[in-house]
Amino acid sequence: MTATTRGQLEVFLGCAPGVGKTYEMLATARGLRDEGVDVVVGVVETHGRAATASMVHGLEVIPRISVDYRGTTLDEMDLAAVLERRPAVVLVDELAHTNAPGLANTKRWEDIDVLLDAGINVLSTVNIQHLESLNDVVAQITGITQHETVPDAVVRAADQIELVDIEPRALRQRLSAGKVYDASRIDDALGNFFRQGNLTALRELALLWLADRVDEKLAVYRSANAITDTWEARERVVVAVTGGPESSTLVRRASRIASRSSAELLVAHVVRGDGLADSGSGDLTGLRTLAKDLGARVHTVVGDDVASTLLDFARATNATQLVLGTSRRSRWSRMFDEGVGARVVHDSGRIDVHMVTHDEAKPRNPFDIRETRFHRPLSWVFALIVPAIVTGIVYATDTWLGFASESSLYFVGVLAVAMLGGVAPAALSAIASGLLLNFFFADPRLTFTIAEPDNVITLAVMLLIAIAVAALVDSATVRRVQAQRASRDAELLALFSGAVLDGAGVADLLERVRGTYLQTAVWIENDAGVVASVGGEPTDHPDTVCPAYDGAYRLNLAGSSIDARDRQVLTAVANQVASAAERDRLAAEAALADEVARTDELRRALLSAVSHDLRTPLAAAKASASSLRSADVTFSPEDTAELLATVDESLDQLSALVGNLLDSSRLAAGVVRPQLRPTFLAEVIHRATAAIALRDPAAVDIPVVIDQAWAVTDAGLLERALANLVDNALRHGSRDVEIHSEMAVDDNGDPRCLIKVIDHGDGIPTDEVHRVFVPFHQYGDQNRNTSGVGLGLSVASGFVTAVGGTLSVTTTPGGGATMVVDLPVGEES
Repeated sequence: MTATTRGQLEVFLGCAPGVGKTYEMLATARGLRDEGVDVVVGVVETHGRAATASMVHGLEVIPRISVDYRGTTLDEMDLAAVLERRPAVVLVDELAHTNAPGLANTKRWEDIDVLLDAGINVLSTVNIQHLESLNDVVAQITGITQHETVPDAVVRAADQIELVDIEPRALRQRLSAGKVYDASRIDDALGNFFRQGNLTALRELALLWLADRVDEKLAVYRSANAITDTWEARERVVVAVTGGPESSTLVRRASRIASRSSAELLVAHVVRGDGLADSGSGDLTGLRTLAKDLGARVHTVVGDDVASTLLDFARATNATQLVLGTSRRSRWSRMFDEGVGARVVHDSGRIDVHMVTHDEAKPRNPFDIRETRFHRPLSWVFALIVPAIVTGIVYATDTWLGFASESSLYFVGVLAVAMLGGVAPAALSAIASGLLLNFFFADPRLTFTIAEPDNVITLAVMLLIAIAVAALVDSATVRRVQAQRASRDAELLALFSGAVLDGAGVADLLERVRGTYLQTAVWIENDAGVVASVGGEPTDHPDTVCPAYDGAYRLNLAGSSIDARDRQVLTAVANQVASAAERDRLAAEAALADEVARTDELRRALLSAVSHDLRTPLAAAKASASSLRSADVTFSPEDTAELLATVDESLDQLSALVGNLLDSSRLAAGVVRPQLRPTFLAEVIHRATAAIALRDPAAVDIPVVIDQAWAVTDAGLLERALANLVDNALRHGSRDVEIHSEMAVDDNGDPRCLIKVIDHGDGIPTDEVHRVFVPFHQYGDQNRNTSGVGLGLSVASGFVTAVGGTLSVTTTPGGGATMVVDLPVGEES
C-alpha cells in the first residue's frame, strides 16, 4: 500500500450498548490475523466484559498514553505510536469518543481520519445514539442526551458498515445476566435506557439509518445510469378504499408507494353509505386477501364525514401519506360540492395526499342531487324557478302548441321538481305551474278565470301526480338509506364475528372496537372490576356504556360520542366481547382445575414414593435402635458400632430425603431467590463433594478438573445442585465419578462455563432421557434397589434453572451418563 493510497474504514454500527459490536470487531480482527494480515489494537474499551476482554488476547496491543487532566489520569490512544508502527489494520474503538484535552485532535474520529490518510485500514465502532442527526430523536425516546456525537458524514463515508443487531428481549437478558454492566447498575439500566420500547425504537432507527445509506449508494448508481426516478423516505402509508372495483388498483398502487421505502401499509375502509365509502359498493373479502398478500391489514372505521374520518385515522396511526382514488363526480357537480378528495387535500396538513387515477371509477349521475347541497336547501328555489323556465319556453312556442301540449311541458317540470325536491317543494311547483298555465295560456288569458272545466281537472291532476311522485321518491330514498345502514351494520358485525371465529382474545376485540370507532380508550368490566382494557386508563365516567351478557358485563368507551344507531351495533359487539371474556374466565378455571388435578397426582405420587422410601430407612434405624436397647442380648463393641452406623446411615438417608422434598416444595412455590455474582467454582465443587463425603467417604477421591474457574451464579444453590448430581452419579452410575469445569462458546458467540459431572456406569436408555428430570421418576422403578423418591435430579434442575443456567444429560464416551450444567462465564471480582 503506497503512502498516497487512503486506507479503508469499516464501522461496526450498534443499535444500543451491549449488543456486541466491539466483540464483532475483535472477531473480525482475529480472522484477519489468522489470514496473515498485520493487525494491531490501537484502543479497545472492554468495559469490564470478560467475553470482550478474552477476544483481545493474542492480538498485538499498542500501549496507550496517559494524560493528566484536572488531577485525573486519562488513557488515550497513542496516535504517533500507531503511525510509527504502520500496521495494515488498526482497531480504534468508540468512534464518537472525545479525546483528553491537550492531544492533537479533539475527537477520536479525527484521529481515524489521520490514520486513513496514512494508508492504514481502520476497524471502528459506534452506537446509533451517537450519530449527530439522531441526537435529538434519541433524547426524545430515551430521555437521555448523548454528549459525545459524531457527524453522520464521517460514518456514511465508511467503506463498509456492519450493523450489529440483537433482539431487545435478548439484550435485556444479557444485561440482567451481568454481561453489559456490573450488578450495581443493572436495575437502573433496565428501568431507564434499556426499556423494551427504547431498545425497539433504537433498533428501528439503526435499520432505517442504514437503509438510507443504501439508498444513497443506489442513487449514485442511478445517476450514473441516467435513472431519474425519485427516492422517498420511509413512511407510513394509508390507502382509502370503498370496496368497489377500483379498490384493488388503489391498494396495489399504495403498496408500490410504500415498498419504495419499506413503509408500513394500512388500508382504511370508512363505513358510510355515500360517496367514497359506500358500504354497499363491493365485497371486502377479496380485498382483505389482497391486503394480506401485500403485508397490509384492512381497518374498518366508522364515520359520517368521510374526509374527517380518514384524516383522523391517518393521524391516529401516525401516517405520513394518504392515497385516494380520483373523484367519481362530474366537473359540474364539483363546482357546487368539492367532494371528499378536495376536502382531504385541504385539511391534510403535513400528510401528503396522492390522488390515484383508475379505469374503474364511474362518474356519478349529474342529475342525481339527492343528499347534496341541491336536495333540500335549493329544492324550494327550484320549485319556483322551474315553472318560470317552463313558462318562458311555452311562451316562445305558443304559436305552434296547443293547450294540451303546453300542459304536458308543465307536467315535465313538476315531475323534475318532485323527483329532486320532495313532497312540499313538488306541491309548491305544481301550484305555481298551474297558476302560470292558467294565467298565460288558458282562455281567457291574463286572468285567473277558468272558462273550461277541463282546465280545472288538468290543474288538479298535476298537483296529485306531483305529490304522489315526490312521496314515492322520498320513500325510496328512505329505504335506500335504511338499506345502506343495515349493510354497514352487517359489515361491522361480520368484522367482529370474523375476529371471534379467528380466535381473537378480549384485548384484540377491544383494540378493534377502539380503532373502528376512533375511541381514546375501551374496556370491559363486570361487578368485580375491569376485566381488560386498551388505550387510555379506564375512568369512572365513560362516554358510552353498552351492557352485555344480561347485564353481567359492560363495554365502556371513552372518546367521541356514539349515536343511537351505532349503539345497537356496539351492543351486539359487547356481547361478543363479553363472551370472549367469559370464555377466558372459564379457560382460567379449567386451567386451575387442571393444576389442582396435577397437584393431586403429584401428591399421590409423593405418597406412593414416600410410603416405600421413608419406611425403609425408618425400619432399619428402628431395628438397630431396638437391638441396642434389648436387655436379652449382649453385643460386642464391633456389633454395637455396626448397629450405630446403620442408625446413622438411615438417618442420613432420611435427612437427604426430607431435604429434597423441602427443596422441591420451595421450587414449586417459587420462593427460591438466587443472588447472582461471580463465583469461584473450585470452592463450590469442594463443598459439594465434602457434603457427599460425610455419608459416602468414597466421594473424597472424586477427580476434579478446573479449566474455567469463574461463573456467574449463586454459590449456595449451585453447591446443592452439584451435591445432588454427584450423589445421583454415585448411587445410580458407578463409583468412578469425575467433575470437569471448562469453557465453551454458544451459538451467539458468547462464552459459557460448563460443569460436567461424569460417571462411567450403565448410562441412561434413550427412551428414558427425556424423563430423567421429572419429579418422582426413577429409571428401573420396578426393580430399584436404591433409596430416594426420584427428586434428586428434579431438584438439581430446578436450582440450576433458578441461577440462570441449564441442566442437560449426554452419554459419556465409553458408557455412562454426563450431567452438564451450563452457566454464564464470570470473572474474579
